[in-house]
Amino acid sequence: MNFFLDGLREAWQLILDHDPYLMHLVWVTLKVAAVSTTLAVLIGLPIGLTLGLGRFRGRGPLMAFANAGLALPPVIVGLVLALLMFPAAPLGRFHLLFTLRGVYIAQTLLAIPVIIALTAAAVASLPGGLLAQARAYGASRVQLGGLALREAWIGILAAVIAAAGSALSEVGAVVLVGGNIEGVDQTLASAALAKVDAGHFAEGLAIGILLLGLILVVMGLLTAMQQFGAARRMGASS
Repeated sequence: MNFFLDGLREAWQLILDHDPYLMHLVWVTLKVAAVSTTLAVLIGLPIGLTLGLGRFRGRGPLMAFANAGLALPPVIVGLVLALLMFPAAPLGRFHLLFTLRGVYIAQTLLAIPVIIALTAAAVASLPGGLLAQARAYGASRVQLGGLALREAWIGILAAVIAAAGSALSEVGAVVLVGGNIEGVDQTLASAALAKVDAGHFAEGLAIGILLLGLILVVMGLLTAMQQFGAARRMGASS
């Protein structure tokens, strides 16, 4: 118990001293989460809207495939990408292995299925009469997508929250693709793993505390946005 308390005190001291190493980890973690979530939204949102609104053959299997992506093992994604990024591999000429750009790609690929599946589910759960009425009035596909985006906003923001949370705490893909290189592409989660493996438990605790705090702040802000949107919708409908 004393060992744990001593480590905890040392961890707090590192945080209070604004240790440059820890601050850099926070910055890299925020960049990875912001870039990967933004790219995943830009790519996955139109696909999710199409699946949620679609009335085409094969939609069911595509929905099942999208939902299966929610359980995509990060380690497998990282392994496949790392193999593709080796110098002699198809992506080798882009020099992505053991770089922050490679980590962005890995995290984006992990976040895209989350955005697609949860967006499609949110849109598909909208009242059928709402979309049918819009179609009856001759709404174009773009207008229909805008309507679905507005009405399913709370569920879509839940998809963004899930994708951002995954990006903040992911380890496997970061280590395999980025190499967990200190000062380059090491995030809070991957750094915590490295410090514990090295027996530096105080630094590991400090990193863990920062990571949990960062998750609480980011998730809290996104949740506040979600609740604000829900409150405005309820106020508008009353």
